[in-house]
Amino acid sequence: MAALPILTIGNKNYSSWSMRPWLALKWAGIGFQELIIPLGPRGRGPNPDIVAVSPSGTVPVLELPDGEKIWDTLSICEWAHEQAPNAGLWPKDSIARALARSAVCEMHSGFAAVRQTFPMNLRRIKVGHEWSDTVQYQVQRIDDLLCGLKARFGSAGSPFIMGDRSIVDAFYAPVATRFRTYQVPVSAALQAWFDAIFQDPNFAAWDQAAQLETWIIPETDAA
Repeated sequence: MAALPILTIGNKNYSSWSMRPWLALKWAGIGFQELIIPLGPRGRGPNPDIVAVSPSGTVPVLELPDGEKIWDTLSICEWAHEQAPNAGLWPKDSIARALARSAVCEMHSGFAAVRQTFPMNLRRIKVGHEWSDTVQYQVQRIDDLLCGLKARFGSAGSPFIMGDRSIVDAFYAPVATRFRTYQVPVSAALQAWFDAIFQDPNFAAWDQAAQLETWIIPETDAA
């Protein structure tokens, strides 16, 4: 039996970056082993357990059977697409693919105010959370971006953004959980996509595992 890649991730309750390639690998049908290293309190410096397995000292990191390591979330997703090019992780149409990549890269490098104000915490529902005009602008941008892509490139038979379950869905799935946790109002169209993500069997498995974790990060739980 051939060895499987090893995906090292952080706590499922908190690690948004870990969720993204985990979903992409699952959706592509690529088998892998999972290793969880609990994330420590913020501001305590590098986690030596993560440094031992990740060149960047961060998670996620994918170790291939030959020992090669891929340590960036988007790079792991790109690798998954290359292993399973017919799984739909990227659209086949060149324009759709370019705009899907643009949306993914915007999440990869942007929306800092949303990240800071709404830290991922699947075990929590917080009512009455306050946010700034900058956060509201970014929330609206996410709503307009995803709904616009779905209106243009989605399919009538699928609830997902680009038709198939794609890297776009994987990258914005943690946002769906953040908005659920902090009760952020969104359009009906975006809420329908949230509901589809929450009902996806692979997301549901991640969510259930997160609910059972006992590790906590006090600063995040207090946000």
